[in-house]
Amino acid sequence: MDANPVSPAGLESVSLGEEAGQSELMNEDIRIHSWPCSYYLDTSKQWIPGKLSLTATSIKFTADKTGELLVDFHLSAIGEIKKESSHLIFSSLTILEKGTKHWFSSLHPNRNVVFNILEHFWREQLLSSQEAGAGAALESSKGKELTGMLEGSQKRLEDTAKVLHSQGEQFDNIMRGLHKIEGDMDVADRLLTELESPSWWPFSTKLWKTPVEAKPKETPAAPDPKAQEGILLRIPVIITHRTDSNAKPGKLTVLPSGLEIQDCNSQLLHRFEARDVDDIWVHTPYEISVRQRFIGKPDTSFRLLAARMPEAIPILQMQFSKKIQFLEDALGFAGARKSPQADLGTSIWQAATGFLGAAVNPGTPAGSAEGPDKEQVQLQKISQEEAKELRQILKKLKGLALETEAELERQDEALDSIGSSVDRATLTIERQNRRMRKLT
Repeated sequence: MDANPVSPAGLESVSLGEEAGQSELMNEDIRIHSWPCSYYLDTSKQWIPGKLSLTATSIKFTADKTGELLVDFHLSAIGEIKKESSHLIFSSLTILEKGTKHWFSSLHPNRNVVFNILEHFWREQLLSSQEAGAGAALESSKGKELTGMLEGSQKRLEDTAKVLHSQGEQFDNIMRGLHKIEGDMDVADRLLTELESPSWWPFSTKLWKTPVEAKPKETPAAPDPKAQEGILLRIPVIITHRTDSNAKPGKLTVLPSGLEIQDCNSQLLHRFEARDVDDIWVHTPYEISVRQRFIGKPDTSFRLLAARMPEAIPILQMQFSKKIQFLEDALGFAGARKSPQADLGTSIWQAATGFLGAAVNPGTPAGSAEGPDKEQVQLQKISQEEAKELRQILKKLKGLALETEAELERQDEALDSIGSSVDRATLTIERQNRRMRKLT
């Protein structure tokens, strides 16, 4: 018998870890963009035609004739990206990598597009490296991995709560509108009663009182709800509108009511209301297209490329579930993101319970159970600080889940009330229409 047997739960956690690692490697290997260009090879003193390729973490150049990989370096190794001229004539792009200057020229569609995209991913890579800090150098323990999973679940639940809160506000606005309609119909009912009474009737108001024209009440201007709604996510993007030669830096803001696209100076270029979005195409994990169709005039379409787009896609998928489509190059990303999550929904809580139990009672290994076919698993211990942090996250998750449940119940009651109010209003309008037809 093996001295260190492994249980099915252990095999499941290993397979999930392998899938997560494979998905991360897959995302890093995805070619985000490639451009035909020429590279100056210093050893032979000549320009070599080929393709400049960008992935999530590296830049590569492959020669057309030989297929040889002449350039391959990490984005974090770049010291500077500049627009320069070679021989005072040709516009070129230079990349300084660990003291070596690489020259690229004859870039298609043009130098500005390539520069904007490369600079965007380079800056985002530097920012992510700084945020990682010293923790990236240390090997993550099992407790840290579990903490990261729970923090991701907490962020998704918070985003869902924001969307749900915005939906509740819309229901409240509908209720206020229905109450106003009911008040207007009460006034119409009283006016119809007066019109139906004969002129000689002594209790008729027509003989002794003329109706005073109602003066409209001055109501204070309501605050713009769009200015008050919360922002779900805001990320820097490269914006392409109509042609590929017009790629410029900007920002994408995801709101509960729609999407806003701004330029680098925070000036609004376009706002998509949620109901106006017809299609969202996910080309790669880093590039999407948003389109609004029109009849008789050109469609409004924006293509957005961003290093942080993998953060936005899950929110967009939740908000536009019936309108988002994953194209061929993005299907692997969608499958890798969904398949582990389907199992993690239950395994996270089981693992959390097991690890917390192991931290409190070191003598009892997590996942162990009585039975002839069950074998104990050698479990990696987690620290008391990690256990405390896990408890806090689990408490927050529980609070968010309870608040979400309460909000859903409130919205269910609001929907029932809206349905009954609409039915009453429909019956009242039909009855008043019949009375008005009798008067005419």
